[in-house]
Amino acid sequence: MMEHKKYQYVLGIDFGTDSCRALVVDASNGKEIAVGVAEYPRWKQGLYCQPKLNQYRQHPLDYIESLETAVHEATAGLSETERQAIVGITVDTTGSTPAITDEQGQPLALSKQYAENPDAMFVLWKDHTAVKEAEQINELIAKLNLSFNQYSGGTYSSEWIWAKVLHILKKETPLCQDAYSWVEHCDWISGLLAGHIKPETMLRSRCAAGHKAMWHEDWGLPSKEYLKKLHPQLGEMREHLYQNTYTCAQIAGKLTEEWATRLGLTPGIAIGVGAIDAHMGAVGASVAPGVLVSIIGTSTCDIMVSPKESLKNPYIQGISGQVDGSVLPGYIGIEAGQAAFGDIFAWFKSIMSWTLSAASNKNEAESMKRQILTRLTQEAAKIKPHAAGLVALDWMNGRRTPNADQNLKGAIANITLGTSAPEIYRALVESTAFGLKRIIEHMREQGLDIKSMNAVGGISKKSPFVMQILSDVTEMPIKIIKSENACALGSAMFAAVVSGIYPTIEEAEKHMMSEVENEYTPNPKLKPIYDQLYQKYLELGHTAEQLI
Repeated sequence: MMEHKKYQYVLGIDFGTDSCRALVVDASNGKEIAVGVAEYPRWKQGLYCQPKLNQYRQHPLDYIESLETAVHEATAGLSETERQAIVGITVDTTGSTPAITDEQGQPLALSKQYAENPDAMFVLWKDHTAVKEAEQINELIAKLNLSFNQYSGGTYSSEWIWAKVLHILKKETPLCQDAYSWVEHCDWISGLLAGHIKPETMLRSRCAAGHKAMWHEDWGLPSKEYLKKLHPQLGEMREHLYQNTYTCAQIAGKLTEEWATRLGLTPGIAIGVGAIDAHMGAVGASVAPGVLVSIIGTSTCDIMVSPKESLKNPYIQGISGQVDGSVLPGYIGIEAGQAAFGDIFAWFKSIMSWTLSAASNKNEAESMKRQILTRLTQEAAKIKPHAAGLVALDWMNGRRTPNADQNLKGAIANITLGTSAPEIYRALVESTAFGLKRIIEHMREQGLDIKSMNAVGGISKKSPFVMQILSDVTEMPIKIIKSENACALGSAMFAAVVSGIYPTIEEAEKHMMSEVENEYTPNPKLKPIYDQLYQKYLELGHTAEQLI
C-alpha cells in the first residue's frame, strides 16, 4: 500500500496514431490531474506516407518533439512540489510500429544520411506494404512444420515486425547495409528515457514482442536458421536482439539527467517497461476475465485476459494473438480487432467532401466538411433497419480478425439509383458492428467466455448512434468508461507499480480505476432484422474472399 504523502503522482504517456498524450494522475485515487496533447508535426502534413500503396511511416523526431511538448503542457499548471511528486513514468505506443536501427539503437532516420528516407523511419501499425512478406513468412513456417505462429492465431500479419523489416531488407538499398537491428516504438521510447537503447541490452516489452515478433518463452524469437531462410540479414539481426522479455510491472530504468532536464522532471524517477496502446487501454478500462474491452478509434483492438488454466484451447486460432502477461501479469492476454473502424467513416467523409477541395472560399469549405458526419449521422439515425437494406463489408483496410488477411477489400451491396448518402453511411456503421459480432462469435467458438463488454476511445464517447448500433447488433450491453485517456491511464497504473506505490497492478486498479459513465443496451425488437442482415454480411464476405 502507498505511503502517506501529500502528493504522489505518476505520468502515463500514450503515443497514438496522430498524437502524443501525457497524463498526470494522482496515484492515491486515480484522479486525472492534467493532460497535455501534441500532434506529430510531420505526420499531420502527410509526409512520408502513400495511402494508395498502404505506406504509413512516422519520423522518430515526431515522437521526440511531441513527447516534450505534451509533457510540458501537462505539467505547466503544476506547482514545483507537485512536479517533484511525479515518481514514475510508463509509456504505451501503437504497435507493431518498428524501426530499423544502427548499432547504438538509434533509428536510421535520425542520421543525416537517411533523414528523409521513409524506410529508415518507424513503420506504423497500419502500414500494409509487407503483405507478400507476411505470406512468405507463413508459407515457410508451414513448409518447415514450425510452431512460431501458433500463438499468433495461426497466421502472421503484414502489420507486424518481421514482415515489415523483411520488406525493407528485400529492397537491397544502401540503407540495408547500415541496418543492424530493429526496435519497437514502445521499447525505444522507454529506453530513450532510461538511457538504454543499445539493441543487445535494452529491455523489451513482452506485450510488443509476443505474437507480433513471434516471441514465446519456449523458444524466444524465431530461430536464426529460420530467419536466414527468409533473408540472410534477418538471421544476422537475430544476433543483435533478445531472448527475454518483460511485463509492464517491471522497471526499465531511471529517468536520465538529460531527459529530466528536457521534460522538466526529477532525474532518477522510475521508467516502466512499455506496451502497445490498446493493451494499456484495456487496463485503463478495467479489463478482467470475462470482460471484453474494445478500444474504438481509427481501427479497433478487442482485448481480453484469461487465467491460463481456464483456456479450453491452448492455441486460439484466427485471433491476432495470445501472450502470457501482455496485458496483466499472470494472465494470458488475448487480442483481436478490426483493421479499420473510424477510418471507414473518415474515408466516406472524404468521398463526400471531395469537390469542396476546389472551393474558392476555403473557410466555408472547411466548415462544411466538419458538418458532414454530423449531418450524415442525424439522417442515418432516422432510417429504420430493414432486411432488404444495404449491406457493407468493413474490410477497407483488410481483415484483422478472424483470420487476418490484408488482401481483402471492402464492399457495399444492394445499391440502387435511389440510394442516399445517409443510407450508405448507416450501412458502413452497421458493417463495423457486424465485424465486431463476428469477432465475438469467433472468440466464443474458440472457447473464450465473454460475459460483458467495456468500450473506450473517441467514438465510444462521441457517437451514441454508432454505439447503440454496436449494442443492437452484438446483443450485448456496452459500458462506456468515463476516462477520455484510458490508454494513458493504464500506463499510469503501471507507473504506480514500477515506482513502488502499489505492489501489483491489481492493487493499482482498485485505487485508480475509472468510473462507468454510460451504458448502451440492445433493442430486442431489432434482433430479427439484424440477424438477417448479418447473414447477408457473412455471404457478402464469402463472395469477396473469392474475388482476391
